[in-house]
Amino acid sequence: MSKMVIVVAPSGAGKSTFIEEVIRRPELGLKDTITFTTRDIRSTESEGDPYHFISEDDFKAKIESGFFVEWANVHSSYYGTSLEQIRNYWKEGYVPIMDVDIQGAETFKSKFPEALVVFIKPPSLDALEDRLLKRGGGVLPADFEVRMENAQKEISWAPKADEIVVNDDFQVSFEDFLNKVESYLKA
Repeated sequence: MSKMVIVVAPSGAGKSTFIEEVIRRPELGLKDTITFTTRDIRSTESEGDPYHFISEDDFKAKIESGFFVEWANVHSSYYGTSLEQIRNYWKEGYVPIMDVDIQGAETFKSKFPEALVVFIKPPSLDALEDRLLKRGGGVLPADFEVRMENAQKEISWAPKADEIVVNDDFQVSFEDFLNKVESYLKA
């Protein structure tokens, strides 16, 4: 059985931070996948960290060639996960961990039912708005309304996940997340 951990959360709920922290524990054997996206690169990012940034034409060509195990259009940009990368991680003895949207989680779960899906839930929509504001240096992202609409849909989807972690206090929430991932990996 090839295991994988899928982290789902609204934008700004903390999924990237959870993944960054958990992969710092080499004894777990987790390796973060690098998603492909057509969204604009942020000033704090570079190619391959945290995404492969490609044009929409390149992305669509990869869709046509069957390159992605799953892909979706989220917040007006395309995101997709390479099947080859996942298979390579398994060959190297790693357990892939990734963050995807709810569509991606459903696709992965249908193709890999043994995957663990963990939903990171913000304590409230107001807290989520505050986090997006803080992340933007006091400026809300241009697609803020879309992100908040999507957040409501994503939060209503949360019960479909295998596990839910409410990110109200990061240290406490991360310990909960870590315990759930460790239990899954040991099973």
